[in-house]
Amino acid sequence: MIFTPAVILAGLAISATAVPLEERQTACSAYTLINTRGTGEPQGESSGFRTIDSNVRSQVSGGSVYNTVYAADYSQNSAAGTRDIVNKVASLVRANPNVCVILEGYSQGAAATVNAMSQLTGTSYTAVKGVLLFGDPEHKAGLACNVDQNGGTTTLNVNGISAYGSAGIPSNWVAKTLDVCNYGDGVCDTTHGSGINSQHLAYPQSTSIQNLGTKYIVGRLRGTS
Repeated sequence: MIFTPAVILAGLAISATAVPLEERQTACSAYTLINTRGTGEPQGESSGFRTIDSNVRSQVSGGSVYNTVYAADYSQNSAAGTRDIVNKVASLVRANPNVCVILEGYSQGAAATVNAMSQLTGTSYTAVKGVLLFGDPEHKAGLACNVDQNGGTTTLNVNGISAYGSAGIPSNWVAKTLDVCNYGDGVCDTTHGSGINSQHLAYPQSTSIQNLGTKYIVGRLRGTS
């Protein structure tokens, strides 16, 4: 088969404009922040995201918050939370195929969120525009989504307390996840800390972390990051 110059140029034009869906993200007109709290926090909005969610909703209209329903108790069995996340995303998409979803998880809630990722496929996967994790026990070294409390790399190559017993963040989710691990947080950074320490409890009060999270979610919803 002989390709004429016109055909070649047409093919180049198509390949140049065929940008992957993830890169062609547009602004969201309706969105839900699915908030999954940490161990011992009462049912409701996690302290780690309360300020962020308020800031996001004041900057981007059309938003609501859903608080994942699960025990969040000291057994660390977050399977019910994972199921609730998966079911909620599916129900949101059924109600509005154009809805945007942001997943948020703190500590045990981060583990429940990470474990939901492999079950969120098809339209559910597409609906999730971003994932924000704090103090993730399943934090795995070397992932491009790993940042510290300042958006830097001091916790890029550390592992969480459950990293070796978990599949972690699937490769197709890394590009739309921000896994924030405060340096020395013994839950996500076992290299520089041990267990639930002051660094693990610092996310709600840290101005840098709260600003980092707000900027990330607003950018994902607006399609600018």
